[in-house]
Parts: sequence; C-alpha cells; structure tokens
Amino acid sequence: MARILVIEDEANIRSNLLRFVRLEGHEALEASDGDTGLQVAKEHLPDLIFCDVMMPRMNGMEVLAALQAEPSLKQVPLIFLSASAESERLEEALRLGASGYVTKPFNFAQLQAVLKQYLPK
Repeated sequence: MARILVIEDEANIRSNLLRFVRLEGHEALEASDGDTGLQVAKEHLPDLIFCDVMMPRMNGMEVLAALQAEPSLKQVPLIFLSASAESERLEEALRLGASGYVTKPFNFAQLQAVLKQYLPK
C-alpha cells in the first residue's frame, strides 16, 4: 500500500481523487492548498503526489519548487492536474521536475495508469 497525497483546492475533485486512491487500496492524504500540501508532504513523506496547478496561497509550480528543495521529497513523483492543456505549461512542468501532467477532466483509467507507472510493484 502506497501513501498518496492529493493537493487540490476544489473540494469535489479532491473528494473524488481521495475516493479513487482508497479504492485502489492506498492510503490517501489530502490538502486544500499548496502551502498545507507542502507541510503534509514533509510530515508524512508520500510515495506519490497529485497536485493541482492553480491554487490559492501557493500554486502547483511553487509546490514543485519547494519539494525539489527538500532532499527527503525531491524524488517523490509529482503529477500535475490542470484544466489547462497548453503545451508550454506541460513542458515547463516537466522541465522543472514534475513526473507527469494529467488534464482535467480526467478519468480513472488515466489515474490508474499513473499509479501503475510511478508506484513500486
């Protein structure tokens, strides 16, 4: 069982992601903004992070930069979730160290593929 952190400011999306994570048999951690998400990550050391890009207090790119600066969190795969499918934003996220990028609306098959790719067997 992996520990997965969901950082998402929209309550309905966060709730659906948490339900998905639990149905897949993993421990689900949550945060409603980037600043809280960073604190949860530092405290619980997740195996994977799903993170929205556009959030209050600290956006996803800022969360990624802060994670990259933490030795204990630098290797944790971070998958961005965003309604924006702009190729420039995707390229920037990957260049800065994100492991992947899923555009909203997403489906559970896409998320299952992410889990299969980034979690240990």
